[in-house]
Amino acid sequence: MSNFVDTNNSNRGENESYRDVIGQIKKDEICPFCPENLSKYHKKPILEENDYWLLTENMYPYSGAKCHLLAIHKVHIEDVSQVSKEAWGGLLEIIQRETEKINIKGGTFYMRFGNTAHTGASVVHLHANLVSPDTEDKNRKPIMFRIG
Repeated sequence: MSNFVDTNNSNRGENESYRDVIGQIKKDEICPFCPENLSKYHKKPILEENDYWLLTENMYPYSGAKCHLLAIHKVHIEDVSQVSKEAWGGLLEIIQRETEKINIKGGTFYMRFGNTAHTGASVVHLHANLVSPDTEDKNRKPIMFRIG
C-alpha cells in the first residue's frame, strides 16, 4: 500500500480523471511529486525552477481559478520543519518572480505539509499552491479547497 497519496482526498466533484490518476499512483506506489516521477503523471511544463523548487501549473486547477500553480519541493520531504532557510528563500524568489511575470494582482498562497488527514491533500510530498481567481467571470463562485 502506498503512503504517497490519499485517495480519500481525491474526490473533486465531477473530475473523475483526477481520481483515476490518484488511484493509479497509489497502485504504482511511488511519489508523483518527486522529480524523477513527475512527468509520468504531470503533463504541464515546468515554468520555473531553482535549487529547491519546481513551479508548474496544476493539472487539475480549482474551479474558478484563473491561475493555479504548484511549487513542489525538489527533495521528498513532508513537513515544514524539514525546509531549510535557503529553500524558504528559494520559494519566495520563485513565487515573486512568477507572480510578477504573469501579473497576478492577488490571490492565495498556502502550503500542504504532513498527514493528509490534516491537510486535505491528495499527495503527501510537501508542496505549495498559488491560486488566483478569474475576476472577469461575472458568474464566478468562491474558490473552495479542502483542509482536513
